[in-house]
Amino acid sequence: MIKVHTTAQEKRSHFRKQLASGKLLRFPGAFSALVSQMIEQIGFDGVYISGAVMSNDLGLPDIGMTGLKEIVDRGRSLSRVTNLPSFIDADTGFGEPMSVFRTIRELDEQGLAGCHLEDQQNPKRCGHLDNKTLVSADEMVKKIKAGVKGKMDPNFVLMARTDARAIEGLDAAIDRAKAYVDAGADMIFPEAMKDESEFEKFRKEIKVPLLANMTEFGKSKILDKKTLESLGYNMVIYPVTTFRLAMGAVENGLKQILSEGTQEGLLDQMQHRKRLYEVMSYEDYNEFDKDLFNFTINK
Repeated sequence: MIKVHTTAQEKRSHFRKQLASGKLLRFPGAFSALVSQMIEQIGFDGVYISGAVMSNDLGLPDIGMTGLKEIVDRGRSLSRVTNLPSFIDADTGFGEPMSVFRTIRELDEQGLAGCHLEDQQNPKRCGHLDNKTLVSADEMVKKIKAGVKGKMDPNFVLMARTDARAIEGLDAAIDRAKAYVDAGADMIFPEAMKDESEFEKFRKEIKVPLLANMTEFGKSKILDKKTLESLGYNMVIYPVTTFRLAMGAVENGLKQILSEGTQEGLLDQMQHRKRLYEVMSYEDYNEFDKDLFNFTINK
C-alpha cells in the first residue's frame, strides 16, 4: 500500500485510454490484497475481482448468496493496494434498478475502475454451468440505465454481461448486447462463447470494447493473447486462475503433511519469507520507523 500513488480517478482515466489503445488488457483475478500487489509487480494491466472467487473463499457456492456490502468491502481491500485499475464482478446488481443505482454508486465511491452486471435471474450461477435463467432484455436495460445514473465519475466503466449464448443462442445474445449498449453500457462481456468463430462474430456486431473470459474448465475454448488480439478484443480476464493454483497447492501440501508428518518436503514449493516481504514492500515502511526493518532474513 505504501507504494500506491495513483488516485481512483487517475486509474479510471488510464483504464479508459488503454481500452481505446488497441492493446489487449490482461486482468488476472486476485483473491487477496497480496495477490493484487503481485499482479502489478509482475507487469499485468489490471486486477480482476471475481464474485465466484469471493463466494468460494467464504465457503459458499456462486449462486448469489453474497451481498453488496461483502462485494464492496472486498473490492476496496483488493483495489486500494495497487496502482492498477481494479475491475469487479457485481453479479446481478443486488436487486432492482434502484438497487443497481446504489451498487454502482458504492463501487464508484470505493475506488473501483469499473464493474460488470449480468442478465441472469437469481439464484444466479457460474456462467459456464447449465440451466441458467435470464431476466428479460427490457429489465436488464432498465438496470443498465439505473447504473449509468449511479456513476459519479464518468470514467467508471459499466460493463454489461450477457449469459444468453447458452440459453437463447448466439444471435439473441448479440441482440441483447446491442440493446445494452444503447442503454449506456460502456463495454460488453459475452459469456460462455464456444470458439474463435463466436468471439469473432460478436466483435463484428458490437462496436464498444469487448471482454473475453478465459476461465478454466468451462464452455469456452482457452484462447491465447495473440489470438484474442487478432480477434479485436480489448480485455481478457483470468478470473479464478490464481485461486485454483493456490487451492491446488494447498490441498497437495496438506495431504503431504498428513502422510509424512512434516512440511519439510514442501519448502521448495513455498514462497520464501524474503520474497513475501519484497512483494509487500516491507523494507519501504522503514522510512516511517527505522525500527521496522532492522533484521536479517535467513536464506
